[in-house]
Amino acid sequence: MTFIKRYADWLASLSLLAVILIFALRFVDFGAAPFEDAAMLMRYADHLAHGYGIVWNIGEHPVDGATDFLFMVASAALIKIGFPIGRSVRAIGFVAHLLAVLLVYWANRRIWKANIAVSFLSGLYLAVGPGLSYVAAFFGTPFFALFAALTWTLALLLVQRENPPFWLSLLFAASALTTGLIRPEGVILAVLMLIAVTVMKGWRASTKTIVVFLAVFLILGGAYFVWRWSYFGYPLPNPYYVKGSGLLHWDSFWESFGYLLRFGGPFLLAFLLGFRSAKTARRTLAFLIPLVFFAAAFILVDNQTNFGGRFQYALWPLVLLSWYPLVEGLGGETGFSWPQPASVRGRGVWALVALTLTYALVHYSVSQNCALGNIRLACSVAYESDGRYEAAQILSDYQGKGYVIATSEAGLLPLYSNWTAIDTWGLNDEWIAHHGEVTNAYLDEYQPNVIMFHAYFSPLLPPKLIDKNLEQGWFRMTITLKDYAESHGYVLAAAFGDSPHETHYYYVRSDFPDSAQISRRISSMRYAWPDNGRKAINYAEIGR
Repeated sequence: MTFIKRYADWLASLSLLAVILIFALRFVDFGAAPFEDAAMLMRYADHLAHGYGIVWNIGEHPVDGATDFLFMVASAALIKIGFPIGRSVRAIGFVAHLLAVLLVYWANRRIWKANIAVSFLSGLYLAVGPGLSYVAAFFGTPFFALFAALTWTLALLLVQRENPPFWLSLLFAASALTTGLIRPEGVILAVLMLIAVTVMKGWRASTKTIVVFLAVFLILGGAYFVWRWSYFGYPLPNPYYVKGSGLLHWDSFWESFGYLLRFGGPFLLAFLLGFRSAKTARRTLAFLIPLVFFAAAFILVDNQTNFGGRFQYALWPLVLLSWYPLVEGLGGETGFSWPQPASVRGRGVWALVALTLTYALVHYSVSQNCALGNIRLACSVAYESDGRYEAAQILSDYQGKGYVIATSEAGLLPLYSNWTAIDTWGLNDEWIAHHGEVTNAYLDEYQPNVIMFHAYFSPLLPPKLIDKNLEQGWFRMTITLKDYAESHGYVLAAAFGDSPHETHYYYVRSDFPDSAQISRRISSMRYAWPDNGRKAINYAEIGR
């Protein structure tokens, strides 16, 4: 018994790690291909690792399409020393998830002096959440969440210390800068954390922290900003020019708050209870600043590519690091205490109650994995099979011949085909991002061998060229690609879909040596529709 008490924290930590490993082996599918948007970053990491720079197409101008900058660099470093590209991405994400869970446990134990049960439940809630599903989909989401959690932990230490040492302020600023270098919105989150520290401690007591923070961001962050502007040619990441558009995106705003509420779950009740007295209200308000305003910041960008709320996932560990001090002492205030009955039956009943509550909490956290797919909710895997991966494998047999693909689906197809690729939506194409849309003239510069796009029509249900549809950028893009292909003699090899209302079109140019073979292989493949994994119908065959 003495041994268990002495090493209880380490046993709890090992138990959390064991839970993660068991959960990964039992419930997470690591055999699936990368999710579309994750594959984009992997292409950049692969090119960087092989000495081509941060480029979308080898030999072309650098493009800042990989918004997870430090994650891409870390992945490239592992690839450089011999890791396969997929394992490099997943290894970083998996280790980051392990460390984030341990950080939540130990921060609750050491900073807030929470008991082992409370700290373990906080870590467990994060452990079985969607973190590993992001890893399975090849996203760097847990890496960003880890450094967000680390920065917030340092902020909490600054709040606790009446006169924090210089090194702690410096460490907080360095971690904040690292968070911003992983993802650009990390800068917003870091500034909000600084504001929270200032609200808690006051301006005078926070002066040193503010000065150090500004110095680190102006000197080191400024140097990075100048470098990236000169390297890429533009101050902001390329996707922002496509997704931001200078507009307020209210759908993104409300969806972002929806993810905050979902991820925080029952722990958010602590923030309501935190306003019960003046003693805890100020702390509650300060803790809400990074949570609420970071969620609100997504009003600035379109919500596209936000797979399973990955943009808001960094708030998950922040909630778990903040909730306990808001309800600490609540039992004494209300006169409630956990019963300690003398009888064996009484102890057994209350133990069963505790286990039931723990199960409910874990079940809720696990259920958040169910909403990561595009359409169908499936708890067993994060997403389904994807015919784009199989099509890319076919095209990879023709790599090295100078072939070009123009596609709206700029993830799996460019990564696994190794073809020169035009991202026709512009997330990874500087010219399209800054000129608004792909044009015939731009396509003429590349003369793509294959044109592929995701359409909301089919040969059975042709597009309706009405004003309402033509106002939508995605619809205009698909019409441009369709008209270009048909006016330049391309062959419609396939229009795969689960219904005629939504399809993947594949056009193949008819005047190059491998044209007929590529067209035949694509049209005859078993194409898995990514939303549900079912075999798609080739509506091009039906429409002929």
